[in-house]
Amino acid sequence: MESLSILIPAYNEANTIRKILERILAVELINGITKEIIVIDDCSTDATYSIIQQYIAAHPQVNIQLKQHSKNKGKGAAIHTGIQAATGDYLIVQDADLEYDPMEFNELFKPVFYDNADVVYGSRFMGSKPHRILFFWHTIGNRVLTFLSNMLTNLNLTDMETCYKLFRSDIIKKIDLKENRFGFEPEVTAKIARIPKIKIYEVGISYYGRTYEEGKKINWKDGFRAIYCILRYNLFR
Repeated sequence: MESLSILIPAYNEANTIRKILERILAVELINGITKEIIVIDDCSTDATYSIIQQYIAAHPQVNIQLKQHSKNKGKGAAIHTGIQAATGDYLIVQDADLEYDPMEFNELFKPVFYDNADVVYGSRFMGSKPHRILFFWHTIGNRVLTFLSNMLTNLNLTDMETCYKLFRSDIIKKIDLKENRFGFEPEVTAKIARIPKIKIYEVGISYYGRTYEEGKKINWKDGFRAIYCILRYNLFR
């Protein structure tokens, strides 16, 4: 029986971590795929870690691993830790906030079973699913970053910066990833694009974005880092 490793990088997400775990548990994956949940606490300063511990203790029947960084390293570093620990046949990153809906995991699996896709991106900019209306300049920034990435990778993605990327685990585990913060997205995109005969798909997903008051963490500095990563990992290999 095949399995999916769900990586949850978490930093100061005490308000949402329990809810996202409940939503993941409620998902019934197609083709009988089982779930392995790996939560990586990136040295949170709130109650995130203790809440996860309590949740695991209250759900002993659920396959949940909890990793903790001794210092704050960044989302990318948390993903690296999760990739190393993952044992599933497939792997996906799930943010600890409530911006993405785990019920859509099965949408990302469809190209895998219909056409043997190796990687599937969940795009916030295609399809008819609901999207919260927020931040004009964030949207423009995402489109510019995706356009620049596409120019250099020769892909035609609509949302390179999306959190939802489904990978065959044997592929993602072989990639030497360096970026510790939000540079993970352009780096991994550049590196998978160079894999011979890799089959990449994109499907539309919903997006329930949050404001900075609600805990959003990415900012303009991360946008400039993304540009640097697009250039570095595509032009200077």
